[in-house]
Amino acid sequence: MKRIYIILLAAIAGCSKGYLDVNQTNPNQTTNPPINGLLSEVTYQTGVNVFNVGNITSYYVQQLASPNASSSTDVYDDIDASTTWKNIYLTIEDIRQMEVLAVEKNAYQHMGVGQILEAYNMSMLIDLWGDAPYSQAWQGATYLTPAYDKGAAIYDSCLLLIEKGIASLKQADPLITLDAENDLVHSGSVAGWIKTAYTLKARLLNRLSKQADYDPAAILSALDSGYTSNSDDAAITRFESLSLWNGVAVNNASGNLDGWLSATFINALNGSTYGIFDPRLPLITDTTKYGDYRGTVNGAGRVGSGTDKGQCYLSVNGYYSKSGAPLLLLTYAEARFIAAEAYFNTDAAKSYQAYLDGIGANMDKVGVSVTDKANYLSQLPAYSKELLFKEKYVVMFLQPECWTDARRYDYQYKNFNLPANALLTTFIRRVSYPASETSRNAANVPAVSSLADVLWWDK
Repeated sequence: MKRIYIILLAAIAGCSKGYLDVNQTNPNQTTNPPINGLLSEVTYQTGVNVFNVGNITSYYVQQLASPNASSSTDVYDDIDASTTWKNIYLTIEDIRQMEVLAVEKNAYQHMGVGQILEAYNMSMLIDLWGDAPYSQAWQGATYLTPAYDKGAAIYDSCLLLIEKGIASLKQADPLITLDAENDLVHSGSVAGWIKTAYTLKARLLNRLSKQADYDPAAILSALDSGYTSNSDDAAITRFESLSLWNGVAVNNASGNLDGWLSATFINALNGSTYGIFDPRLPLITDTTKYGDYRGTVNGAGRVGSGTDKGQCYLSVNGYYSKSGAPLLLLTYAEARFIAAEAYFNTDAAKSYQAYLDGIGANMDKVGVSVTDKANYLSQLPAYSKELLFKEKYVVMFLQPECWTDARRYDYQYKNFNLPANALLTTFIRRVSYPASETSRNAANVPAVSSLADVLWWDK
C-alpha cells in the first residue's frame, strides 16, 4: 500500500525554520493536510522509530552483534543517533499537526491516538537520552535553542498524555472517526487503541521498579483494561516495500552484512546457557553450515568470511524478519510479563501463571507447535526472578524496551558478559546526545561524563 503521506508531498509548503529544521524541513508538513493522511503518517513513522531505536538497543542487550570487530554499538563507543532523535521529534510535530486539525473538526479519536503516540515516542527518546527538549520544542522560531526538560518530568507528561488520550477516545459523537485504511496500527479500532493506552501505561509504570514509588497495584489496574490476547497487539503490518526487519535479512542475504545474532542470545536459546533448547530459535534463524546454532561474540566480529553460513543471522524465513513480518510496538506477551513482575512479591501463583501465559503467548505468536510449546514449558526450572527476566528477554526480541529491562535487572542474565574490546568497564546505561544537538544547542545540552551514567529511573 502506498501511504497517504506520499501524496501529500505534492502540496509541500515548508515549515518554519525553527528548532526542528535540522538541515531540512519536515517533508510531511503541508498547508492543508488531510487528517487521515496524517493518521497514516504518524502511525507508520512511530513504527519506523521503534525499528530505528531497536536497531541500536538490540546490540546493547546482545540479541544482535556486529559481524565486524570493535563495532561502535557493540563496544559502547559514542554513536551519533541524530537521525533517530530528529525523526522522533518530526513524528511528534506531525502528531501535533494532526491534533490541531482534530480540534477544528471535533475528531476526538484522532486526538486520542495522537496523545498516545506522543507518549509512546517520547518515552522511547527519554529512555535513551534522559533529559530532552520538550516544553520549548515544536515552537518554530520562538525557541531556536530550547531548554532541556528533566527526563522524570517528561515521563510524568507521558503518563498524563495517556490519560488524556483515553478520555479523548471515549468522548462521544466525533464528527470524523478513525479511518481503518489509514490507521496502520489498529485499523480504526477505538477499543484497540484504548487497550494499547492502558498497556503502555503499565509498561511505563513498570519502569519505576527501582524507585520507592513503584506501585504494582497501579500496574495491575492498568493491565486490567489492557491486552487480553495476541489479537490485541499493536503492530505495523503494511509497508511501502519490505517490512523493516525483513529488509535487514534480505540485505544480509545479498552480502550487505547485517542482522547477525549475538552468541549471548543464541546460547540462551540453544541449550548452552540454560540447558533447554528453545523451539522459538528455528523460527528466528537458520542453522549454520555445521547443522547447529552459533552466534557472534559482541565486539569480536565474525569468524570466517561472513558468507559461508558459519554463524547465525536473521532469517528471511524467520517470524521477525520474513517477508511481511510485523513490526511489533506493544504485545500481550509483554503485558503478561509486566503482570508477572508486579505480582512477584505478593502473589506467587498469579506471578507464575502470568509468566507461563507470556511465554505461551509469544510461542503462539511466532508459530511454535502445541507439542513443542508443552514440551518446553514442562522442562522449565523452578520459577525465579532470574527466569522471569530471561524469558522476557526472549519475548522482547528486537524491542527497545528490552534495554530498559536489562538496566532494571542490572544485566544479571546468566552468562551475560561485557563485549570483547568494550570501552567501558561496566555495562552501558545511556547514549550520548546527538551531534545535531551538541552543534546547534550546545548551551542547553546536559553534560554526559560516561555512557555508564544511569538515568533517573535506573538509580
